[in-house]
Amino acid sequence: MTKMNDFKDILAGRKSVKLFDEQYKIPHEEMEDMIRQATMAPSSVNMQPWRFMVVESDEGKAKLRPLIKFNTNQNDTSSAMVVIFGDMACHENGEFIYSKAVENNYMPLEVKNQMLPTVTEFYNSISTQQMNDIVKIDSSLAAMQFMLVAKAHGYDTNPIGGFEADQIAETLGLDATRYVPVVIIAVGKGVKEAHASYRMPVDKVMQYV
Repeated sequence: MTKMNDFKDILAGRKSVKLFDEQYKIPHEEMEDMIRQATMAPSSVNMQPWRFMVVESDEGKAKLRPLIKFNTNQNDTSSAMVVIFGDMACHENGEFIYSKAVENNYMPLEVKNQMLPTVTEFYNSISTQQMNDIVKIDSSLAAMQFMLVAKAHGYDTNPIGGFEADQIAETLGLDATRYVPVVIIAVGKGVKEAHASYRMPVDKVMQYV
């Protein structure tokens, strides 16, 4: 694939493509590298709640197909459908994350010992809806980053929000009470150029206060 280096070209070139070369499969090493770069996105207190399910096999896509009725072209032709979930119990990884931060000299031990109990207590105290909001915002940041990284690698993407959210976790073998679906991203080698779309001018979407 032809990689892109100029960030402006990556931004301008990223468009939603809905038809891909169904014969092309992204190598696992490259997919893992793209996801690794996507996980450099920020998250609340660095709890990294995003979870990526890469649906690439015929069997996996067959399971996914009934749940995305209006997006079957992407499912059938893409290299993979990357289903991004938010982990409602992401704070259970807090000890691992913060210990690794200390080990790598990113965080002093005293900061970890001060922060981690506070973070854990906070996450254990908030409502399910609050937690849902946090993990979806954080996972959406990683999802957007994944699409830009994929474009930099020369691939096209299509974010999909229309799916059976109440069925998708269990269908893919996940605990539906813990993992909430955020977005599906079709990724692969586009074969049909996406049309341009209008963006409102800045004065329509911002103001100074």
